[in-house]
Amino acid sequence: MLSTEQLSLARQIDLVFKELQEELSGLTSGTVFIQIRNNAIGKFGIRHNPLRGRSGTFTEDKNGLSPEQQSAFRLMALESLNYKRRWTHGEIAYDFALRQGMVMVDATLESNYNMANLMIRYPRQSQISEGPEQLYKS
Repeated sequence: MLSTEQLSLARQIDLVFKELQEELSGLTSGTVFIQIRNNAIGKFGIRHNPLRGRSGTFTEDKNGLSPEQQSAFRLMALESLNYKRRWTHGEIAYDFALRQGMVMVDATLESNYNMANLMIRYPRQSQISEGPEQLYKS
């Protein structure tokens, strides 16, 4: 059995969109989020509020993204990976909305770093350069 570490990030995103297919078919807007750690997708999902309240009851929107619109969305999500630089931990959020029959997508790529990892990589005795950090010596 393959683990997520053995799949490219693009292939993992393909799997995410396959898993979200039914849910996207009932939505016209929302945010698909994908959390990444060591270039492997962990948590993912959709933030949305598809219920419309009126006169004390909620109704569900039956018109969501068509298979063709989902395919266009998935291709834009894959293309956004071209803008991911060097980072291995973070989150990608795809805000989407259906406008005049077209799916519009805004992608936000968020990188996360951990200071503890930097302290291991750059121990105190091998400081990169002499400078402002000298002010903080104990």
